[in-house]
Amino acid sequence: MLTGIHFLLTYTCNFECDHCFLYCSPGTTGTFTLDQVNTTLDEAGKTGTINSVFFEGGEPFLYFPLLKESLALAKAAGFKTGVVTNAYPATSVNDAKLWLAPLQEAGLDFLSISNDEFHYGDAGDTPAGKALKAAEALGINTSPICIDRPQPVDNSAVEKDKGAPVTGGGPRFRGRAAEKLVKGLPLRPWESLNQCPDEDLTTPSRVHVDPFGHVHLCQGISMGNMWDTPLSELAAGYRPHSHPVVAPLVRGGPAELAKELGITPDKGYARGYVDECHLCYTVRKASLGRFPELLAPAQVYGTG
Repeated sequence: MLTGIHFLLTYTCNFECDHCFLYCSPGTTGTFTLDQVNTTLDEAGKTGTINSVFFEGGEPFLYFPLLKESLALAKAAGFKTGVVTNAYPATSVNDAKLWLAPLQEAGLDFLSISNDEFHYGDAGDTPAGKALKAAEALGINTSPICIDRPQPVDNSAVEKDKGAPVTGGGPRFRGRAAEKLVKGLPLRPWESLNQCPDEDLTTPSRVHVDPFGHVHLCQGISMGNMWDTPLSELAAGYRPHSHPVVAPLVRGGPAELAKELGITPDKGYARGYVDECHLCYTVRKASLGRFPELLAPAQVYGTG
């Protein structure tokens, strides 16, 4: 049951991180208008099941007035609210309070702050750290998001469950991460990657929506376009077993998708992949021309 909606408020970001699965950067375009936010919130209400709304990016603080008003609208509509940010404006704890207090007044319930090497290197006193202290002082419910660079791990020391990882860290190997972070990591046979370990594609509990109207089941896999078909109708009419990308993923994971679309080693593709996301992303990127409305937008595959 769909209970959450995450606005990709903007694809623009002040960072260009190697692990970003949306290929966000300072030059990436696409930002919601306030009217689009209003429309989407109205449609979220019509579903009768969505109860929480998050705003993220890109970096939503780059469009602070829009973020603040969007939070207020979501709160007034009765949704629980959250924001995901890298907190770049927090030059000091007191300055961070200047940014966070208005969001708290607008109805912010939860704040997630990225604070890791990808964003701030090995700096100890980061803007994210200052923002976390400010949020604590203001009484805002918050937590850091800390993603490590992937490292090979000794799989002989762990039980080899189906799909057991052979890397440690936190990135999902899709988007820019699939291009920038896989070098030197151990690979697994593509045929063994036969499940989707991260997303419930049959009965999703949350989707991401973007300014172009795409309703992401997973970043880059669209349920449809909500500017063409209202979000509430898309949600009610979603049929995973007839979706040409989702259906094989549900049946047999990325390996089944690769076989069904003919993206296999005998077609010149690699025999091994770091994990399920790596294979799935590779197959999807090779299939953009076949499903341009469902594998969208192209920019999350680094081609837009």
